[in-house]
Amino acid sequence: MRLGTISVNNIAVCVAILKDGQRLDIAKAAQTLSNEGGNSLRDATMLSVIESGPIALDALGKMIAQAEAGGHSDAMAPADAPYLAPIPTIRKNVLCVGRNYAEHIAEGDRAQKQNVGVTEHPVFFTKPPTTITPPEGDVPLFPTVSTSVDYEVELAVIIGKPGRNIAKSDAFDHVFGYSVMNDISARDIQRRHGGQNFKGKALDGSCPFGPTIVTADEIDDPHALPISLTVNGETRQDGNTADMIFDIPTLIASLSEGMTLEPGDIIATGTPSGVGYAMDPPCFLKDGDVMVCNVAQVGTLRNTAREV
Repeated sequence: MRLGTISVNNIAVCVAILKDGQRLDIAKAAQTLSNEGGNSLRDATMLSVIESGPIALDALGKMIAQAEAGGHSDAMAPADAPYLAPIPTIRKNVLCVGRNYAEHIAEGDRAQKQNVGVTEHPVFFTKPPTTITPPEGDVPLFPTVSTSVDYEVELAVIIGKPGRNIAKSDAFDHVFGYSVMNDISARDIQRRHGGQNFKGKALDGSCPFGPTIVTADEIDDPHALPISLTVNGETRQDGNTADMIFDIPTLIASLSEGMTLEPGDIIATGTPSGVGYAMDPPCFLKDGDVMVCNVAQVGTLRNTAREV
């Protein structure tokens, strides 16, 4: 399944994207269902769908099949309604992974004239809910705050089943699906605050996310996906999730040590090489720059940088 959230008359509507591109209003379509799974979809939001469990997801799958066969014609959402972020208002910070692609680590070490190399354990930081930006939304640039704003395309993992101290062997049981994220980063602020990531990664609007979530069953191998980013049509990043140093089960197991992961939690899994600050000379975002992030089989996320 491919699920999204759109804005209809300024109301967030959770939709399923059909094979022909039509968008099925899940809550409307569920009004005709009388089973337990259907009942749980009648007030569907993306978070409630994620939390709903296998029975509701099975009902949703059948509903989508009916729609693709010509049913639920009165529950189709407007084709021109814009996408919001898949989870428009996240309940917790985005959980982010730093230094998870070897070539990205190498380019960063060269740019900063250091030799940190690969760490023994994953490096984590977070981005607050105020960073979330929808597909096609503007990424604000604050020139009086930072003049070194950068991009980072990432595969995002969406948690579906809660858990703490999750074993690597069980990790994929806790994954609801995948999306695309752009970890916008103010490099000068990162350095100004001692090299720690949070402040430089936490500016308003610095986390474009979407446009949809693809459920885990649709992706045969999340560690074999081409991942790329262009700026104004120029390819800057071109990698593959196969190059992750710490794979998804390792990230989930490590994050969940003594810390409960909950439905709707988002894990951004790191970025490949090609970031702006490591170019010679460095090339940071400027007003009007258009970024297009792509993760094969998952989606394409487009945003424009705008000075505010």
